[in-house]
Amino acid sequence: MPRGPKKHLKRIFAPKHWMLDKLSGVWAPRPSPGPHKLRECVPLMVLLRSRLKYALNYREVIMIVKDKAGNIKIDGKLRRDPHFPVGFNDVVTIMKSGDSYRLLYDMKGRFVLHKIDEAESKYKLCKVVRHATGSNSIPYIVTHDGRTIRFSHPDIKANDTIKLNLEDNKIDGFYKFDSGCTVMATGGNNVGRYGTIVKTEHHPASFDIVHVKEANGNTFATRKQNLFVIGEGHKIAITMPKGKPYKLSIMEEKAIRAERKEKAMKEGAH
Repeated sequence: MPRGPKKHLKRIFAPKHWMLDKLSGVWAPRPSPGPHKLRECVPLMVLLRSRLKYALNYREVIMIVKDKAGNIKIDGKLRRDPHFPVGFNDVVTIMKSGDSYRLLYDMKGRFVLHKIDEAESKYKLCKVVRHATGSNSIPYIVTHDGRTIRFSHPDIKANDTIKLNLEDNKIDGFYKFDSGCTVMATGGNNVGRYGTIVKTEHHPASFDIVHVKEANGNTFATRKQNLFVIGEGHKIAITMPKGKPYKLSIMEEKAIRAERKEKAMKEGAH
């Protein structure tokens, strides 16, 4: 039997939200071990080659990432690993162009690179997955991207979100997980949808279920651990990808497609 960690990934078994085509080869880039799980991240190579179109092939990605000058920063740190896992809310900065992007979900649960300005690229939101007390009675929190922060504010608990300054790695503020706050689903069947919390159902010895209301009045329910607080009240702490702030029904999507098709035919006739 083979020993050690797996180093390969078949293209057909790659996560769907990477949006890789099936016929461009047998293999897909496998993310390196890092701050995000394999199926909850995108390798840096896929972002540069398939999304941003900075490279045409693997060789060009290597030339960009391994350059001595240092071309790519993730969360303010220089990264030279083409397989580095980039996850939800991570900030990707292209040094030579000065462009910064935040990795978010669209309404269909697919990763999307959302362009942000310089001021917004200096911070990120981190979900608190664990709050505990370590040796010498030092309180600490663990975030969704693997950070351990000691001497955190006593009011910060699990499922809350902190606003982390990427320049000095200090907490600039935090958002409590409570009714009325804005949350985004990062797991389950509703990935990418966001809205305000209406109520939380507590089920002993099972999963707590949270009901979330979208901007158009529709509601959906999901497990508490699938939600990520992105703002206090209706004020969102980060800019969101353009588009309607709620999930469209199949008929609404069909009507939009028909409208675009009709518009394209009119422009072609002229």
